[in-house]
Amino acid sequence: MEDTNQTGPIHFHFRPFSKLPEVQVLIFVILLVLYVVSISGNVSIFLLIWVSRGLHTPMYFFLANLAALEVFYSSTIAPLTLASVLASESTLISLPGCGAQMFFFIFLGSADCILLAVMAYDRFVAICHPLRYSVLMSWGLCVRLALGSLLLGFILAMQLTVLIFQLPFCSSSKEISLFYCDVLPVLRLACADTRVHEATLFVVSVIVLTIPFLLISLSYVFIVSAILKIRSAEGRHKAFSTCSSHLTVVLLQYGCGSLIYLCPSSSYSPQRGRVVSVVYTFITPVLNPLIYSMRNRELKDALRRAATRFLF
Repeated sequence: MEDTNQTGPIHFHFRPFSKLPEVQVLIFVILLVLYVVSISGNVSIFLLIWVSRGLHTPMYFFLANLAALEVFYSSTIAPLTLASVLASESTLISLPGCGAQMFFFIFLGSADCILLAVMAYDRFVAICHPLRYSVLMSWGLCVRLALGSLLLGFILAMQLTVLIFQLPFCSSSKEISLFYCDVLPVLRLACADTRVHEATLFVVSVIVLTIPFLLISLSYVFIVSAILKIRSAEGRHKAFSTCSSHLTVVLLQYGCGSLIYLCPSSSYSPQRGRVVSVVYTFITPVLNPLIYSMRNRELKDALRRAATRFLF
């Protein structure tokens, strides 16, 4: 009851990865390398698409937007995580700071997932309606789809964050079981009934994860059917190569998100949550540029030309 009536500023702190200094240093080095590689890879893809006139097409426009989202998404989590890992004492984060981090995490993560569905639609039009592609995927529509992804992510993040941070927080420990302010660990620190908030989180998760994934799956049913009708083996290989990169990223992103946000909140495990969170906050942003650069011939050719111009 003493915590319920406290009037001072509320601070949270994150659960440390380990209490052993040697392990902490090792974790810091690994996470720092992943963060630097993620930023370098995604910035390189964005700049490469920006400067290469041959890549100024809707597909690469969406890929550049995805790379930019990954840069900001990683930067929302990584700097504070690295600081807390290396700190000798628990790193405190204020209530407004935690709310801001949660908002940008939900906003950018939601926009990321919605944009992947937009990219699947772009591939569907390119493969199933190639003769009408330039008409159906006009630059005006591409810009509206990209802005729509950001707007929907912004609205969902704002509503969920405001709803959660209206709760009273009176837990004596105020220890967040993850290394950033995620929804479920923060809800566990509230001293009020959170069933409405958990239901809202589930609805948002369905909008961000389930509906886009179903649309992506439907698009790929038509895409695979159209690819199998291509007579040229080289044409089929090029189409499958283009789509396999996107599909790999989709499975990583949606698979990790579903393990956390589409499971019942009563079955939430902090240990599982921490492992899965490391995957989609540090590892997935690293894999995205690697997957696209390795599987996309046009991107590799543009990178080779850009490197040649830079060196010679």
